[in-house]
Amino acid sequence: MSANEMWGGRFAGGPAAIMQEINASIDFDKRMYLQDILGSKAHSDMLAATGIISEQDRDEIHRGLTQIQEEIEADKFEFSAELEDIHMNVEARLKEIIGDAAGRLHTARSRNDQVATDFRLWLRDAIDSLDAQYADLHKALINKAEKHADVVMPGFTHLQAAQPVTFGHHLLAYAEMVGRDRSRLADCRKRLNECPLGAAALAGTSFPTDRHMTAKALGFDGPTRNSMDSVAARDFAMEFLAAASISAVHLSRLAEEIVIWASQQFSFVALSDAFTTGSSIMPQKKNPDAAELIRAKPGRIIGSLNALLIVMKGLPMTYGKDMQEDKEVTFDAADNLSLCVAVMAGMVEDMEPRPEFMKAALVNGFPTATDLADWCVRVLNMPFRDAHHVTGSLVALAEKKECGLEDLSLADMQTVEASITEDVFSVLSSEASVTSRTSYGGTAPENVRAMAAEARARFLK
Repeated sequence: MSANEMWGGRFAGGPAAIMQEINASIDFDKRMYLQDILGSKAHSDMLAATGIISEQDRDEIHRGLTQIQEEIEADKFEFSAELEDIHMNVEARLKEIIGDAAGRLHTARSRNDQVATDFRLWLRDAIDSLDAQYADLHKALINKAEKHADVVMPGFTHLQAAQPVTFGHHLLAYAEMVGRDRSRLADCRKRLNECPLGAAALAGTSFPTDRHMTAKALGFDGPTRNSMDSVAARDFAMEFLAAASISAVHLSRLAEEIVIWASQQFSFVALSDAFTTGSSIMPQKKNPDAAELIRAKPGRIIGSLNALLIVMKGLPMTYGKDMQEDKEVTFDAADNLSLCVAVMAGMVEDMEPRPEFMKAALVNGFPTATDLADWCVRVLNMPFRDAHHVTGSLVALAEKKECGLEDLSLADMQTVEASITEDVFSVLSSEASVTSRTSYGGTAPENVRAMAAEARARFLK
């Protein structure tokens, strides 16, 4: 069946070759074949239930669609660019299999509502698959955090040592980010889960259809409420791409930290050969390429969001062929996000902390300075601003002597503040610092273990 036959009597000739090249989408939208077939089965069930087509035609349609699914999955289906897209390819093959009954399938629908339905179904499946992958990443982060709840390391602001934290606490920060990423995708799934099928081209249909029936059969919460919006809306894809972009940024931040931690200058973690590569010229190199590639992926995923926003920004109601550009960017973003999540889960499981290097790094940057200031407030009853000033003076003194705060003598400290006592040394070790941070959400090891258990209950149901 040629393309002009599919379009009907309006077109006497076929399209120019260059028109076919820009117009066809089958090369990428064929991945929606299953959603297209499921949608067509639900639609034909509804048409038969409402008496619009016969049950015999419905059964033949189902038989033909099942055969087409088997052919595609066995790689025996011949896709044709001349037939433009997955919908027309399936319909043309259906006519070859069952004859004229195939032509009844398109009653009371249009490619406009058909593609909107298929795309929502595909994206819903993609979100469900992603969530399962995020669960694996959550498990890796939580397990690793719990295992290393007591490992002390520098916490940074401005990439300068700030206060001691635990490695487990650091990893749980990313578990929280991933939790919000999953929540955003769940919200996106909830909003997209309305069925456009039956809106037809843009105005609805005069046939006595039951859109609630098709919506329920396809697992939607209900039908979309406005026929024009049904075929015009792509905000569900834009919302997915926005959520994907935010998540990719979170993954990139963790990837950047792994790159830093795995560097020889830090040596905070070790990665196995599974997630590193060598150099073609420098035999000593062990490069964290997996983390670097994840670090780069947000550019591609954010680019997909920008592309679709720009496609949609000036479109009047309802459908324009511009909207064919929605799928490639969404497919690409979903594929790349899926890859990043899977690789990050594997890399988190693989990496092992090196406590001795983390501990050694705590001698730099006076990371217990805040503990000293807090001690002055708590024990000497100083206003915090005065304590801050005293501590700053002691840091300057330690810098001059080229030692840590804990290495200053009591006499040295008393030259700055005479009321300081020997008890001050009880708060100047990194272990004492993290142990004291017992406030809700703090880095104390007992907190980390409790919050890991709580995160497991929240995220790994």
